[in-house]
Amino acid sequence: MSTAQPPNAAAEPASAAESASAADRPVDLAGIGIGPFNLSLAALAHGVPALRTAFYEQRPAFHWHPGLLIDGATIQVPFLADLVTLADPGSPWTFLQYLKAHERLFPFYVAERFHIERAEYDAYCRWVTERLPGLHFDHRVDAVRWDHEYELFEIDLTRLGPAADAPASDAAGTDAEGRALGRVYARNLVLGVGTEPYVPEPLRPLADAPNVPVLHSSDYLEHRERLLATGHVTVIGSGQSGAEVFLDLLRNRPLGAEGLHWMARTPAFAPMEYGKLGLEQFSPDYTRYFHTLPEPVRDQLLPRQWQLYKGIAHETLDAIHHELYRRALHADGWPGAVLTPGVTVRTAGRIAAAQLELHLEHTEQGTRARHTTEAVVLATGYRERRVDTLLAALDPYVRRDASERPRVDGDHRLVLDPMIKGSVYVQNAERHTHGVGTPDLGLAAWRSAVILNSLLAEPAYRLPSRTAFTAFGLQPSGRCGTVAGHPHLPDQRTALTSTRT
Repeated sequence: MSTAQPPNAAAEPASAAESASAADRPVDLAGIGIGPFNLSLAALAHGVPALRTAFYEQRPAFHWHPGLLIDGATIQVPFLADLVTLADPGSPWTFLQYLKAHERLFPFYVAERFHIERAEYDAYCRWVTERLPGLHFDHRVDAVRWDHEYELFEIDLTRLGPAADAPASDAAGTDAEGRALGRVYARNLVLGVGTEPYVPEPLRPLADAPNVPVLHSSDYLEHRERLLATGHVTVIGSGQSGAEVFLDLLRNRPLGAEGLHWMARTPAFAPMEYGKLGLEQFSPDYTRYFHTLPEPVRDQLLPRQWQLYKGIAHETLDAIHHELYRRALHADGWPGAVLTPGVTVRTAGRIAAAQLELHLEHTEQGTRARHTTEAVVLATGYRERRVDTLLAALDPYVRRDASERPRVDGDHRLVLDPMIKGSVYVQNAERHTHGVGTPDLGLAAWRSAVILNSLLAEPAYRLPSRTAFTAFGLQPSGRCGTVAGHPHLPDQRTALTSTRT
């Protein structure tokens, strides 16, 4: 189903003086964070006029990994894994609609490209954010509470940016710095705050120190020119980002004086699993299967699946080998680039004004060595962004597993105390319960549709009952994402048809 008409206007943050009246007109779903996953949810919610939604993001505009939009780098999923297509191919927010709007449908057709460049995916998402109603950038969510009187979530916001620069004396809803304070109410929440760069503990002091050339790959493009002018650069990390950074540096440094070292903990610079049956582990069927497994089994399984999401695209590995061979041929010798897998960094420090020293250990050999370099790029991945402060008031109500992680049900909802009548959904924060497909763009539209369907008395999006040829267990794992009930939300669906007065 699709509609080109915008839904009811989303609530703007109310000042403290207006908070009581704001509780009389709550939104049905408030989103915290506007990355690809919550943007997918917002786009599909646009096709459900019965739902009032609002999404808030503290950044002034949408940007998707800007530090890694390296020229020519592609996303690792087909273009059909856009924000909406796999749930609603008739939506006005598909990638093909974006191409049509920019008069590039025929060039794209002739190009026969299944995987698009990262920069184009970023531009597509920004095109959606510039046209989709209900998105509020420059809004920082400061706290979330459950209001037992109104039976609603109470969300405190700070409105940032130029629009909030009025003097504090102009309105009761501004603070001393001229930033507008506000409050909105919502029946349900969805957290899509994304991930943050992960820096291994031995390298954290150097990465945190000012003017030390140790940076995460998420900031690569900002420092690219300086890195190209640096005598020796070390790249750490065996995933796609590490491979792309290493390849870009290799291609743009002097022939015969490459001055590069690429190292990783994994036993090899391994290709990503891209066999068709292997890719079925990124299907809704596998997600449902994984969710039914016992917690200890899930915890044992995840580390063994690293090649499903931490490997490198075959094309990137081929391009690296081709560039190394070309340089060996033209320089009449081995290029000045070293690739070393199976290595961990034990400690790190500065030994001179322009030199860094890494203390290494080779896992298989059991040997140790010192490595000197002038700059380090950490392609060491991302971790779920902590929301402890944001959700501190809700923490006593969150049910946790044996490892103190939040329990998440099949509809991507936190399992909460029955006292909380609303739902808190999570996006890209449930790998421990839903498996390797959690951060995958290919499951974004399906998960968004599951969330929306669970909010409604009748499903808005018809989802397939089967999505893979593989039967992942001897017993069916059950269907997820239709109109599954929720044991402690008996009045959730009827609440969407009436507003507290």
